[in-house]
Amino acid sequence: MSRTHRRSAAALVYDSHGHDEAPRVIAKGYGLVAEMIVQRAKEAGLYVHEAPEMVSLLMQVDLNSRIPPQLYQAVAELLAWLHRLESGAADDAPSTELTVSATPPSEAAR
Repeated sequence: MSRTHRRSAAALVYDSHGHDEAPRVIAKGYGLVAEMIVQRAKEAGLYVHEAPEMVSLLMQVDLNSRIPPQLYQAVAELLAWLHRLESGAADDAPSTELTVSATPPSEAAR
């Protein structure tokens, strides 16, 4: 099965107190690895956002590397989405973590 037909996922972390210059990719993978990333994110109470185009771009970033400036706007929009979801959370949270996944069309219909 080709990569375009398998689920893919990437996880980001961003230190909201300014210790990181930009969000970093802390996990990424296809197929079973992607399923595990999403499962562990959900078990940890992290938000999972379905964004196939974003995952495709994040898969090109090396693990534990900051996202490139070209992705700042798109990731900022995801973090704004996350902030809206967490609007009731404390303002002093040390970091924000987000898992982004893409489900192939054949699996999305299940």
